[in-house]
Amino acid sequence: TFVIFSQLYFLYLTFMTVSPNYTAERQSRSEGGFCRILRTQTRGARRDGQNEFRLRVEGDPETYQPGSTYRVSLYASSPSYFRGFTLIALKEGREGVTPDDYAGTFKLIDESDTQFMTNCPPAVTESIPRRRTRIQVFWTAPPSGSGCVTLKASVVQRRIIFFQDEGSLTKRLCEKVATTEKPIQECCACGTAKYRVTFYGNWSEKVHPKDYPRRANHWSALIGASHSRSYVLWEYGGFASEGVKQVAEYGSPVKMEEEIRQKGDDVMTVIKTKAQWPAWQPLNVHAAPSAEFSVDRARHLMSFLTMLGPSPDWNVGLSGEDLCTRDCGWVQRMVKDLVPWDAGTDSGVTYESPNKPSNPQERIRPLTSLDHPQSPFYDPSGGPITPLAQVVVERIARKGEQCNTVPDSIDDIVADIAQEEKEEADNTPETCIYSNWSPWSACSSSTCDKGRRMRQRMLKAQLDPNMPCLHTQDFEPCMGPGCSEEEASTCMMSEWISWSPCSASCGMGMRSRERYVKQFPEDGSSCTLPTEETEKCVVNEDCSPSSCVVTEWAEWEPCSVSCGVGMRRRERMMKMEASDGSPCQVQLVEAEKCMMSECNAVVCMLSPWSDWGECSVTCGVGMRSRQRMLKTPVEPSLCPDELEQVEKCMLPECHTDCMLSEWSAWSECNKSCGKGHMIRSRMVKLEPQFGGMPCPETVQRKKCKIRKCTKGSRTRPKSPLHKTPLDFLYFLPTACPIRPWSSWTECTKLCGGGIQERVMNLKKKGKSSQPNHCKNKKEIRACNVHPC
Repeated sequence: TFVIFSQLYFLYLTFMTVSPNYTAERQSRSEGGFCRILRTQTRGARRDGQNEFRLRVEGDPETYQPGSTYRVSLYASSPSYFRGFTLIALKEGREGVTPDDYAGTFKLIDESDTQFMTNCPPAVTESIPRRRTRIQVFWTAPPSGSGCVTLKASVVQRRIIFFQDEGSLTKRLCEKVATTEKPIQECCACGTAKYRVTFYGNWSEKVHPKDYPRRANHWSALIGASHSRSYVLWEYGGFASEGVKQVAEYGSPVKMEEEIRQKGDDVMTVIKTKAQWPAWQPLNVHAAPSAEFSVDRARHLMSFLTMLGPSPDWNVGLSGEDLCTRDCGWVQRMVKDLVPWDAGTDSGVTYESPNKPSNPQERIRPLTSLDHPQSPFYDPSGGPITPLAQVVVERIARKGEQCNTVPDSIDDIVADIAQEEKEEADNTPETCIYSNWSPWSACSSSTCDKGRRMRQRMLKAQLDPNMPCLHTQDFEPCMGPGCSEEEASTCMMSEWISWSPCSASCGMGMRSRERYVKQFPEDGSSCTLPTEETEKCVVNEDCSPSSCVVTEWAEWEPCSVSCGVGMRRRERMMKMEASDGSPCQVQLVEAEKCMMSECNAVVCMLSPWSDWGECSVTCGVGMRSRQRMLKTPVEPSLCPDELEQVEKCMLPECHTDCMLSEWSAWSECNKSCGKGHMIRSRMVKLEPQFGGMPCPETVQRKKCKIRKCTKGSRTRPKSPLHKTPLDFLYFLPTACPIRPWSSWTECTKLCGGGIQERVMNLKKKGKSSQPNHCKNKKEIRACNVHPC
């Protein structure tokens, strides 16, 4: 059949070049070649009004963007199919007789299924004539000024050739009219705003069942930033940076965070949350991951990404989301559904495809339901992908004078009042730049007698030599442990987030850092501890052309001693040499004294926490722990810090195998003479769950023979109503009158094989009857044998 069809198809190709019903491209002498493309005249074979075959451009656009690439699909509606096809793209009104008549270029997706026509390179046809229901190619739109374009397809089905100049095998696209884009409006909001972003993962086997990876599904650590317009973390149509690639392929945020921090003043806050294993967890078991960040007039955009794993390079996230409003205010609340996108660094098509780097690297693009038949999001109808996650961004505070032109709503006012904090007066001269205060030293008294403790800070810069800079040490009264009249605050605070970049790139500016309340007092009182700190900062004090540009100081290294007075140091790096070539005179290393607790006091130095241990179970809910050790030779009972932490861990549900009862006793033989059989059954006590072992047979049958039948014994003919193989009728002696059978009892099981019974009560006829032959009879049969 295939050989015959191939010959017919060859004749069809030959026919289309010589038949008077069709026109072929004439030889272009200037181009030196032929291009024979099948086109219909008014008398050509047509099939209007029948949508067996359809040509579709992904997204069903009515216009095209010059130079953009689109996915073009040709497919047959079930149960139709096609064996051959031709696909071309012509400028409107052209016949395809010259190379200039063709619009754009095609790119093959599957070379085993498609190829360019030998005698017409702009056209695409099949590689081998065979049954198929779908082909896909990429089409890159022509440059600006090409006008409208017509995509046409011809289809060969069996021995019939279909052509269409209109309808479902033709698609007309016109060039998108370029509009004058309004210049990007700069943010006009005043002060700063603080936000909380919460990530809700909806990717689960229930919502996205196709090929869902049960054992390793997770969301990677979320990484992002609030930033300025001049910095782009990622965007559709762009190429993934190395940091984006590390997140997309391996779920590692380390390189991405490094790239963000290198952007300096373009970034205000780094946004981070922990990874989530498994990907979907009920909110009553595990709170949705969240993080807080701030924005200002210069850095009012927010971007982030997180990988869904396992996957080739698939992510969800936001890119350059603007939190500044046109009326010079800050967005109050924003909710976004997130669909997956491809980072363009790996060519895999399934969750667990082997590594297949994209070479060359492709651009970032959203995944669609028509990408590949093996894709877990594939939908032949081309519908939208169900969102995998939702993100909620809520404003929780505003600081500084606001200048929004629209009056505040009640929600705005209440939110700001809740965040007001009293700030301590600072009488430090503006020309004196200090470091932060060191921690308080241990109290000089170990009893309830009054003593004192000390803290200190270092003078970092004195901008006015005539203005003295004092107050580098601070003292306060104290008593030994347990003697304080006022107990310590029961507010539990988080660690301070790292300092924001300095607001100035040269000279004096300001920087801030934040922390949040992890636990409020049990009595319901408010926490008075500060959640934000600001300090003056100086970067590149000399702003002249002869000065070099340096980074901000790094964090201080640990103190060189564990008790008493030691030294600590910090460094900074040169970012740019002086513009006039002068040598860099700026100090790149700084050292200062550091004061730890007194050496005669008990000092508990602890190692970092170890990684979390393995879960105590291999499936279901268990426990896991982590430990840390005392680094100083101190009795553990003297240190209040915990050395071990325990938390719950959740793994995929455990397999549950089928559980059965013991076999019942064998039933009586279903024949009173001759060959018959008996049955026995057992009950399903526990159905299999989560991939457990299925249930084996629950009903068994074996042969039986009571005695040979005599001539006086005969079998009652079966009633037409008894057609099941296990309906049995017994041989009864003529001396025992037969009564009707009782009704069948209810089946002992709804599925998986149960049993039913019925009985016949026999009445003796006269004294000569033999009592042994007039016993009540019982029948048993199997029922509901279909699997559960």
